[in-house]
Amino acid sequence: MLHKTIKSLVAVVSTVALLSTAHAELPVLKVGATPSAVPFNYLDPQSNTLKGLMIDIAGAVGKEVGFTPEIVPIPFTSLVPALQTGKIQIIASAFARTPARAEVVDFSDIVVSYGEGLIVPAADATPYLSFADLKGKIIGVQVGTSYVEPITAVGGFKEVKLYDTMADMVRDIALGRLDAAFGDGPVVAYQVRQVGARVRLVDTYKSVIATDIALAVKKGDAATVAKINAAIDKLRQDGTLRTILAKWAVAS
Repeated sequence: MLHKTIKSLVAVVSTVALLSTAHAELPVLKVGATPSAVPFNYLDPQSNTLKGLMIDIAGAVGKEVGFTPEIVPIPFTSLVPALQTGKIQIIASAFARTPARAEVVDFSDIVVSYGEGLIVPAADATPYLSFADLKGKIIGVQVGTSYVEPITAVGGFKEVKLYDTMADMVRDIALGRLDAAFGDGPVVAYQVRQVGARVRLVDTYKSVIATDIALAVKKGDAATVAKINAAIDKLRQDGTLRTILAKWAVAS
């Protein structure tokens, strides 16, 4: 009886050891994310780690594909260079899938889509509907985003100023240095909630620039794209993706 018990204990210990080893041997992939795009990515001051919608998606994809994501904070304009030089293996940020970017990186399937949001000073109650209503005004846009080119091409604005972060634009709107600013709809909405009564999200404005967010890998890495796409499809089918989007109050 004692012999059988010892054999059983040995079997259990061996199984646990094997599982622990398998978990420890999961490859680690470095995932680049910007630290200033709430709710997609942001630096949590309490834990000093990056959190957000795309961090959660990267983690869920990693579980399905079989890798452990190591989140690396990188400025938005440095995401592609970091990917190309091997500093990171995946981009998981508020990084829109565009034809121009698809020439230098390979994108996964879309994980969330939305349009641009418009903010103005709280004292400005004008029911703006389109770009045409903003002619002659000073406009802010975040550098490196998919909004810069189409908004600049519109013409008719007094000036288009480029900013490093959405938070900087919100600050200048509140201080009266900008007449209006455009940014990712969910990010704009979050920033307005944080600032409060000093700025206004224009709910009458009709977005015209579709933003499709996806993960990105180094150009030519078709094998990784296929694995990520299979994971995204599973997460969409089993409701995990929907749960993550709801957690961060982002509709798709």
